[in-house]
Amino acid sequence: MKSISMLNKITTLFIASALLLSCGGDPKKKTDEPKQAGRVLQYPHTLQFLKEDGKIISTLRFAKADEPLERNQGLMDVRSMPEDAGMVFYFDTEEPQSFWMANTPLPLDIMYVNADSVVVRVYQNTVPFSEKSLPSEAPAKYVIETNAGYSINYDIREGTKVRF
Repeated sequence: MKSISMLNKITTLFIASALLLSCGGDPKKKTDEPKQAGRVLQYPHTLQFLKEDGKIISTLRFAKADEPLERNQGLMDVRSMPEDAGMVFYFDTEEPQSFWMANTPLPLDIMYVNADSVVVRVYQNTVPFSEKSLPSEAPAKYVIETNAGYSINYDIREGTKVRF
């Protein structure tokens, strides 16, 4: 009797284990599911950041935002960018600018550039979704947004020259 009872327990345990494993699904499938991509941009333009002697520090591919709707949308809902890519905002006049990170899921570096193509202000590693104002503190005609860390990696700071 004991051996039949033990056999029943083992069989029941085996069936219960099989059912639990089949309900769990394939763990690989969960990681293979596509993540929401958000907006995907193209980066057809390039610019260079230059040292004082004119040597190239880095080259950035970028999406251009020169219309009001494009500037308002910026990098909102963009969830990833290549390391060497960003967005450049073009304004009609050189004047103080101010950006914020509302609806922007990526941490960014934001660089304000004047009409002489000189960086006048850099914000590093901005906080995603923040509504804190990030003012240029000087007149700017262009604003360059890159992945966070870009300005540190390439030593881009106030006074760095940009070639569009």
